[in-house]
This record gives sequence, structure tokens and C-alpha cells, in this order.
Amino acid sequence: MPLQGEYEPSPDRWVREQVEEYERSAGTRANTLQGTPWPVVVVTTRGHRTGKIRKFALMRVEHEGEYALVASKGGAPEHPLWYHNLVADPTAVMIQDGPEALDFEVREVTGDERASWWERAVAAYPPYAEYQTRTDREIPVLVARRR
Repeated sequence: MPLQGEYEPSPDRWVREQVEEYERSAGTRANTLQGTPWPVVVVTTRGHRTGKIRKFALMRVEHEGEYALVASKGGAPEHPLWYHNLVADPTAVMIQDGPEALDFEVREVTGDERASWWERAVAAYPPYAEYQTRTDREIPVLVARRR
């Protein structure tokens, strides 16, 4: 069931425009990180403070129908805002990987499971390895499974 509520586009113009073009084209355009060959998916969450619908692109890290959502924020010292949205409500998430957005549920992974997903993430998007060296925090990895 699609997330319901008022949509609040990203304040970042490039994020807003990428999401709009991805959705408008059913995932046939704006489906890579700008200027690269690396594919992205569009993730929809509900803001944990505002309750508004939020959308953003993340690197496509898929394995056997599940997706890793890597909360790297480019190696910043703090987690991205979307991470807090998913921790607050792990069932309020949709992922669009192509023409339609589907319902998912997320969970944060640790230990050996995180290590496996981290390896997949770095294989899909090598800059993640560098991002980890930029921060003292362990970059969280959440795994999304279809509901």
C-alpha cells in the first residue's frame, strides 16, 4: 500500500529534480548517480518529525530481491536524515527500481551480515569504502525486504 500523506520535495534542487525525472520516466531516465554509470533507486519514507512523505535517490545495491540502504552521507560525521526516518518507522518505506514503487520493510544489519552487505555495497559503489575512512562512525547498512 503506497505511503499516504503530504509530499515534501527535497530542499536540495538536484535531489528534487532527479526524483521527479526518475518518477516521470518510470525509471528510464535519471536512474544513475549524476555523471556516472552507477545506478540508483528512489526511496520514499515518512518524516519522523513532520509526518510528510520524503523521496531521495540512493545507490542501487540489490541482492536476491533485497536492497541495502547505506547511510553514508558521503562520510559525514552524522547519519543522513532519512536514516532516522527509517529507524523511527521501518515499515514506512517504498523503493522504486524501475517503473513502479513497491512496499518494503527495513532492518539495520550488524556483524557478519553487515559485512556481507557492506562488501556488496562497495562492489556496487566503490566510493563507499572511502566514505568509511572519512568518519569515525560505522556507516549503517539497512536491508530492505518486500512486504
